[in-house]
Amino acid sequence: MMTSVERRLAAVETRCENNLIRAIRSEDYALIAGLLEPWESGSNQRLYSPGQNVDMVYFPCGPSLVSFLVVNEDGRNVETLLVGREGAVGGIVSQGNLPAYAEIVVQFGGPFVRMKLADLAVAQDKSPSLRALFARYADCLLAQIFQSNSCNAIHSIEQRTAKWILSAMERTGEDHVPLTQDKLAAMLGVGRTYTSKVLNSFKRENILEPRRGALFIKNPEALKTKSCLCNDAVKAHFETVLKGVYPTEENGA
Repeated sequence: MMTSVERRLAAVETRCENNLIRAIRSEDYALIAGLLEPWESGSNQRLYSPGQNVDMVYFPCGPSLVSFLVVNEDGRNVETLLVGREGAVGGIVSQGNLPAYAEIVVQFGGPFVRMKLADLAVAQDKSPSLRALFARYADCLLAQIFQSNSCNAIHSIEQRTAKWILSAMERTGEDHVPLTQDKLAAMLGVGRTYTSKVLNSFKRENILEPRRGALFIKNPEALKTKSCLCNDAVKAHFETVLKGVYPTEENGA
């Protein structure tokens, strides 16, 4: 008969489709395996609000996606970062129990594993290689934020819409994105009218099909021609710094 710890580890192993965790060396993984807790989240669940103390790190698994949203003075929440099975959220850059700056929300619900940030810090103190892995991932997070700032400043709504849909598809491995037009517009920081025009244009070109609460992508290659190259820049940096962690068709993740 399995002990409670063995059952917990087995659940983590079978459910944890997270490339960052899979990139951890076996001897380093042994430091945290017993501390990882399987966890399930629905869509729109808030992990952290601005100012809230960050004490838990979450690893999205499989199709789960998390957004970092910056609250602006007009009340709009604009997305600055999207994280899926390639990474983690919660104290990754600060490496300490500090207040959250952004609102961190589960965009697409599903499985996660999570652990206390303090426990991760202890494991990193014991292992320079584990600490280096998370430092490299923090670098990739910052690169994505820098690229997002540039994209928002110079690229059209059509390019940004296509980029966001492709980014979500890559992380989930699905040909549909469970997202309403209102939510997409809010995350891009534009009016619903603009995103509706873009999506209707994509529909006329048989690139995608907007349906109730979701976007079904019919022609990903055509969608790529509508996108800017910001996703490619982020993926290239991931491959340089953390090869094999960003989900691609080649690595099967």
